Amino acid sequence: MNDLAALFDRAWGVLRQGVEDRTAAARVLALATVAADGAPAVRNVILRAADKGAGSVDVHTDARSAKVAALRAEPRAAAVIWDPATRLQLRLSGEIAILAGAAVAEDWNRVPRAARVSYGNDPPPGEPIAGPGDYVSGDGAEVFAVLRLSVAWIDVLHLGDTHTRALFRRADGWHGQWLSP
Repeated sequence: MNDLAALFDRAWGVLRQGVEDRTAAARVLALATVAADGAPAVRNVILRAADKGAGSVDVHTDARSAKVAALRAEPRAAAVIWDPATRLQLRLSGEIAILAGAAVAEDWNRVPRAARVSYGNDPPPGEPIAGPGDYVSGDGAEVFAVLRLSVAWIDVLHLGDTHTRALFRRADGWHGQWLSP
């Protein structure tokens, strides 16, 4: 890849594929936040939306999770995706807005019934339980949240015959800058 605009488009294409194709590598991304104690916290999440025009990506969560508490204190976050099919590593960084309630009602309506058991468990996510099944599934609509990462920059690394890497920043209109891989 030796064209910045094409590389940027390809990166967003990988993100779109992650939303649309359940088998795509970009479906699962590692999301890093800063925990309440200041330590890094990384977990895998499912990519639910990617909007190139808005420069944002969405994931879903239970609003009672530790990551939401961490994001309320420090909204900066980063995500990484490795797509072996395209040989692209995407690193995204920015700030996350926590959307809930009426603002995410349409998103909740699109969550498949089988997946709704991931939200609203009692006790909340991360709380101690006596055994592996000692929790009760609940209706998660009231605790469902969308985490929207407003991307400040994307670092795209392509591992091909010749490795290429570029950084695209929202602040400069996503024009891009080649970096040493």
